[in-house]
Amino acid sequence: MQQKKECNLPSEEEMSDLADLFKIFGDTTRLRILFTLFDDERSVSEIAQILNMTQSAVSHQLAVLRTSKLVGSRRDGKQIFYFLADEHVHTIVAVGREHIEE
Repeated sequence: MQQKKECNLPSEEEMSDLADLFKIFGDTTRLRILFTLFDDERSVSEIAQILNMTQSAVSHQLAVLRTSKLVGSRRDGKQIFYFLADEHVHTIVAVGREHIEE
């Protein structure tokens, strides 16, 4: 009798968290923001100008990205600058783009 290979499925909680993460990437506005932060940190006003969006709309999406730990921020005086939270986010965005370009 042949033995079944083990499958390392994540727990239900991990599956749910992973699905939620991919939902965040499922929004084109949030992806556009992530791409503006791909190589450099930027302020809300810079992001809004690049994407031709209101600062309010950008701030709302940045809050979602921050809560999901995809974007970090630092304060410099009165201004806040946003950046990709870590190399994992950079890799996810880069590999996703690479995949669709094949």
